[in-house]
Amino acid sequence: MTTLHVNGQEYTLDGVDPEMPLLWALRDHAGLRGTKFGCGMAQCGACTVHVDGRAVRSCVYPVGDLGDREVTTIEGLSADGGHALQRAWTAHQVPQCGYCQPGQIMAAAALLSENERPDDAAIDTAMSGNICRCGTYQRIRAAIKTAAEGK
Repeated sequence: MTTLHVNGQEYTLDGVDPEMPLLWALRDHAGLRGTKFGCGMAQCGACTVHVDGRAVRSCVYPVGDLGDREVTTIEGLSADGGHALQRAWTAHQVPQCGYCQPGQIMAAAALLSENERPDDAAIDTAMSGNICRCGTYQRIRAAIKTAAEGK
């Protein structure tokens, strides 16, 4: 039995090996499918979640390393899409295919929790590990700035 603390809830999961990546425990065992699989090597950022508020790549983060840490997924950011970043993403029409967007938003949320008013360089640095195949990087940056302004 493995116990995960995700989005303020406790999940007790059967058949989860401590070496299983957090991504698969979330998707296949806890039924939280907002976090996406991309590359499986922590290179693309599609699987980004927060562990104790820090952005991590869940595709390479072993469940056994969690302990009692709190995990936040895209579902836990705001159940109704009301988080400032989610609203800004919509306002700036960021998604095209949308596949990378949960990871992009989670990386942006971690940035804004550390830096309330990031400049372009800070945004570029924080988001550099998140790949968008559709190339919506300018809209992502604009959405982050809008969310930072609280609009």
